[in-house]
Amino acid sequence: MPTALVCLSHSPLLGSATLPEETEAALAAALARAGEFVAEFDPTLVVVFAPDHYNGFFHELMPQYCVGLAASSVGDYGSAAGPLDVPAPVAEALVAHVLDDGVDVAFSRRMLLDHGAAQPLELLLGGLTARPVIPVFVNGVAPPFAPMRRVRLLGASIGRFLGGLGERVLVVGSGGLSHDPPVPRWAGATPEQAALLLAGRDPTPEARAAREGRVRDTARAFAAGTAPIRDLNPSWDERFLDLCAAGALAEADGWSPEAMTAEAGASSHEVRTWLAAFAALDAAGPYAVRDRFYRPIPELIAGFGVLTARTR
Repeated sequence: MPTALVCLSHSPLLGSATLPEETEAALAAALARAGEFVAEFDPTLVVVFAPDHYNGFFHELMPQYCVGLAASSVGDYGSAAGPLDVPAPVAEALVAHVLDDGVDVAFSRRMLLDHGAAQPLELLLGGLTARPVIPVFVNGVAPPFAPMRRVRLLGASIGRFLGGLGERVLVVGSGGLSHDPPVPRWAGATPEQAALLLAGRDPTPEARAAREGRVRDTARAFAAGTAPIRDLNPSWDERFLDLCAAGALAEADGWSPEAMTAEAGASSHEVRTWLAAFAALDAAGPYAVRDRFYRPIPELIAGFGVLTARTR
């Protein structure tokens, strides 16, 4: 059976930030094309590789990868809230396959997801429960990080499993590209920030609103050139898109977390979701990219990319 892929950036500000007219039109067109690509492919199963932004995974116990056997979205930044339609027996078999393949992976029967997973499901499918979905969390915010090679091997193992299901599988990678949003970090965290990073589940509405307000304020300052965060790095982004499009995924094996942070920002590590997704597609057979979009969009604090591809 064929396998298809959509990898795309996400942003908590998508849909609320005011973008330059040309940028907004180009982004809307790219997302529409991706949605049409998915509708035409008509998947029977979706696997979404996504990070988390301290809404479901915390420093009290931070796996590098985790497969959801049941999952719900918290609904941050106006994204959809509620349960996903996770086919638990298939997800359990996926976990067993990956473990047998020699890749250690965690699982959760009560996974909490945020806009990093919910946004692409809404954009591409129209909602959280439009299709059966297996969510795969990939750590992209909390160092130390798994080596890129290990992330690639995770994706390849999942791809081999998916290839034997007899399903029309859509693989989604959500995250990146270069960006450095005001996500607190353990090193240098204030006591209040450390408490959030350690175990910050179920914040009060007031605490969530304050947190989201800080991100929106930073985005406005960044677009004005006054925010104390790293610039976007279009050349780094395009280089990563090139290797994904060419199937040269092993070229990222040696990328160090330190260099990624220095070149593309502390949240550039979310591209691990893209790497895993493309490795899964590659394991299903040779693939060809159908559409490619990229814009550096400071109003979204994101080098924003969209790639669609499917097996030949």
